[in-house]
Amino acid sequence: MTDIVSPVQGVVVSKAPERRDIGLKSRYAAERRFRAYGIAAISFGLIFLAILLTSVISKGYTAFQQTAIMLPIEFSEKTIDPNNKRATDPSVLIAANYPVLIRDAMIKTLNLNASSRPDVRDATAMISKGAPIQLRDMVVADPSLIGKTVNVTLLADANIDSANKGQIDLKVDEKNRKVNDKQVGWMHQLAASGTLHKQFNTGLFVNGNSSRPEAAGLGVALIGSLYLMLIVLVLALPIGVAASIYLEEFAPKNKLTDLIEVNINNLAAVPSIVYGLLGLAVFINFAGLPRSASLVGGLVLTLMTLPTIIIATRAALRAVPPSIRAAALGLGASKMQMVFHHVLPLAMPGILTGTIIGLAHALGETAPLLLIGMVAFVANAPATPMDPSTALPVQVYMWANEAERAFVERTSGAIIVLLLFLIVMNFGAILLRRRFERRW
Repeated sequence: MTDIVSPVQGVVVSKAPERRDIGLKSRYAAERRFRAYGIAAISFGLIFLAILLTSVISKGYTAFQQTAIMLPIEFSEKTIDPNNKRATDPSVLIAANYPVLIRDAMIKTLNLNASSRPDVRDATAMISKGAPIQLRDMVVADPSLIGKTVNVTLLADANIDSANKGQIDLKVDEKNRKVNDKQVGWMHQLAASGTLHKQFNTGLFVNGNSSRPEAAGLGVALIGSLYLMLIVLVLALPIGVAASIYLEEFAPKNKLTDLIEVNINNLAAVPSIVYGLLGLAVFINFAGLPRSASLVGGLVLTLMTLPTIIIATRAALRAVPPSIRAAALGLGASKMQMVFHHVLPLAMPGILTGTIIGLAHALGETAPLLLIGMVAFVANAPATPMDPSTALPVQVYMWANEAERAFVERTSGAIIVLLLFLIVMNFGAILLRRRFERRW
């Protein structure tokens, strides 16, 4: 501290208060700047998150609705079974000309001239190409429909669906769009009469993959993802927890365990595509497991998730106060009893949280699944984990590569479903932590 003598008054004046005030102001200014930087960083991240979610939701929310057309289908015996052979040869019901039934229903509904082939062709094109299969399945399941007229709700073609949802600019010249002016007029006519309407798209969650956007769904991907998560949970959780307990509570501290710990930390940072290459080499080429099977995908994701679960579990075990261990041992408990009766239950919130976060991470992985063949076109739901399947992130990847306009909303819709799964899993991790957490 430096003092000076005033030549006028002859008093001693100290400069320490001024320096102290300057130091306080400087620290407060630095604190304000740091808080401003933190708020700016958080705001920056939230803005980009909002942009991402807005982009995905604005493009994908329409995928949860589907345009449908209700037609009076006359299941004419002349068309389906003209020779009345269905009693002796049920295959005639499968081979019948069901597109004719749809054509006749559109002619009747729109009051078209049956001799005008262009009009009939354009009108029939408004119905999904998968509608004849729907009629065939109805007749095969209930042959008594033959000879009756039944109102049947059929999916509209993808282009009509896009136009009805406002995704096609109808002001553009009809030469530059896939829906012509006649079809637009018929679409408005059918909508005014209530024949054409929007309904909840249950097919998005039930149907398998399809080359027709209006019929494509996430059913196979949802079942495949469920199999993947079950396999990862059954394998990764017990193996990861057992390895963590041994390394943290029982393993001697030497160079070997230090090497194992370093390798576990390194494995957590290995790119996921490396695990895909490992699965391709070991599980498919060496072990001979079937390609595209959920079992192989689950094994690959288990290897990828294990380091995350081990690291989280060891951190949860370390968080248990040493006094708990000392008290248990002091009262005569064995080391095994101390671990499983006292330490492990108290560490369970952290273990469950790390496991769910690891599962959520595995659910969003695409690269390793591509390498083991789960990118295959699969239309039928897998009955077992050994059957060909796909997963939600892989389905998103496949739809994103399609050229059809309607697959754009399907892609965003699938992303929304995937995000909802991830949000639910992370929310579950928060609830488990709050439910089991104990404060010391």
